Amino acid sequence: MTSIEVHDLTKEYGGRRAVDHLTFAVRPGLVTGFLGPNGAGKSTTLRLVLGLDRATSGTATIDGRPYPELREPLRRVGALLDADAAHGSRTGRDHLRALAASNRIPAGRIDELLAETGLEPVARRRVRTYSLGMRQRLGIAAALLGDPEVVLLDEPSNGLDPEGIVWIRGLLRRLAAEGRTVLVSSHLMNETATFADHLIVLGRGRLLADTPVRDFIHARVRPAARVRTTDDERLAELLARHGQDAARGADGVWTVRHARVEDLGRLLADAAVPVLELTQEEATLEQAYLDLTAAEAEFTAQHHQEA
Repeated sequence: MTSIEVHDLTKEYGGRRAVDHLTFAVRPGLVTGFLGPNGAGKSTTLRLVLGLDRATSGTATIDGRPYPELREPLRRVGALLDADAAHGSRTGRDHLRALAASNRIPAGRIDELLAETGLEPVARRRVRTYSLGMRQRLGIAAALLGDPEVVLLDEPSNGLDPEGIVWIRGLLRRLAAEGRTVLVSSHLMNETATFADHLIVLGRGRLLADTPVRDFIHARVRPAARVRTTDDERLAELLARHGQDAARGADGVWTVRHARVEDLGRLLADAAVPVLELTQEEATLEQAYLDLTAAEAEFTAQHHQEA
C-alpha cells in the first residue's frame, strides 16, 4: 500500500527555517498523529507533501512520487487543510459535484459521502450558512470523495460537537483498518490519544519523535499510584522502609511515584496495612508531549508570581 516519505525536507521563508532537514515516513494501516507546538512546522510540512509549497531542499513523496506528478490526485490522496476552502455561494452538494466531475468520480459517490458525514439534511444549503462543524464535515467528505489510499487531515475535530468527535474517531480507525495511510495533525493531546497508533512530533521544524504512542508515553512519563488508608502512620513507615517516593495530599490520598498498583498491592497486603483506595495514575499523552516540547514552543505564556 501507499506510504508518505519525507527525506531531508527543508523550507525557508526569508531566512527563517520553517522545516529543518525533516525525515520521516507515514505507513499504511496506522493512524499517525502529527503533533507539535504552534510554529513547529506542521502546516508547512503538510503543504509541502501536497505540493502547495516548493521545498528549499529535500523531498516529500507519496508512493515514491511528488504529489504534482500524481494522475487524478483526488483518487490517490484526500486532504483537509482548511474548512473554509469551499466556495460560500455553492451548496454542499454542488461543491462535491464539482470535485467529482474534475476527477472523473461517479456522482453516486457524492450521496454516499453526504450520508457518511451526516450532511444529507443540509446538502442543498449554501456553504456560507454552515456552522464550523458542518464545514469540517464537508471538508472531510471532499477528502474522502475519491476513495483515496492516503488521507491527510489538519485538525479534523475542530468545531465538531461531541457526537461529531466520536464519529471522527471511528472514521479514522476504520480508514486505518482498511489499510490506508492516515496522517492527522492536531493540538488536542488527549483526543489524539484516543485514535492514534503512531506519533510524529515536530519542534521548531525539526523531528523530535517518531514512535508508537504507547512507547512515547512510557519513555517520558513514569506511572504513579494513589493510596488511601485508615492508618497513615503505618503506611508512611512502610513506604519509607521500602524506599518509595511518596507524598500525602491535603485530601488524605498518598501519591506513590514510579509505582505500579500490583507491586504496591502486594506490599500493603504483606504488611496488613488497611486500604481504602488503590488506583493507578496512568501517564497521559499530554504529559509526555509537554515534557518533550517544553523548550520547543515558539509562543509560551508568562507565569507571574503574586506579590
